[in-house]
Order: sequence, then structure tokens, then C-alpha cells
Amino acid sequence: VQLQASGGGLVQAGGSLRLSCAASERTFSTYVMGWIRQAPGKEREFVAAISWRGGMTYYADSVKGRFTISRDNAKKTVYLQMNSLKPEDAAVYYCAASVKITTTPAYDYWGQGTQVTVSS
Repeated sequence: VQLQASGGGLVQAGGSLRLSCAASERTFSTYVMGWIRQAPGKEREFVAAISWRGGMTYYADSVKGRFTISRDNAKKTVYLQMNSLKPEDAAVYYCAASVKITTTPAYDYWGQGTQVTVSS
């Protein structure tokens, strides 16, 4: 599965960004999709996941209530709407695919990452 993330950038604290991740795989709907982030000097951190048809979503406690994950299987795309951004949200954000539900960074396929910078 090839994944292409986009939408990162520089935003002020309190602002919003929407990340997108387009997949090349025709069987996109058979994968659980997730977003994982990695800040400099830190380990990869699970952010959010969405089930195959979008009926179930999972979030890290640190982003619950601020971030929303969604998917459009017809467009083979997964999104991460990030609101009320904080400086501690700054990281490289990766979209990833898994054959099963997982709320850890242990995903099977990874995109290249998109940088999110939050200024205070």
C-alpha cells in the first residue's frame, strides 16, 4: 500500500490544520487507517485510528476532543482534522495502514510523513 500524506504546515497555537492521506491501493477499504506522529527526540506516538468503513474511531487521550479522523473510501483518502492546536502537537505526522485495529504505532504500511509546526 502506497500512502501519500499532505496538509502539514505552520500554524499558530489555537489554530487548525487538516491533513490528508491518499492511498494507491484499490482495496483501501480493507485497511484500518491511522495517524501516528513523531516529535524530535521522541518515540512515535499513536494519534488516531479509524476502522475499515469508518464506523469506529480511536484517539490518544492527548488529542481527544480536538482531533477528528475520517475517511472517504471512494476517494481512498483518510483525513485528520486538527483543531485547537498546541505547541506540543508539533511533529511529523504519518498516515499508516493496518489489517487490524491498533492503537499503537505498530502499523503495517506507512506514508512519508508531513510536518506540523505550531508556534506559541
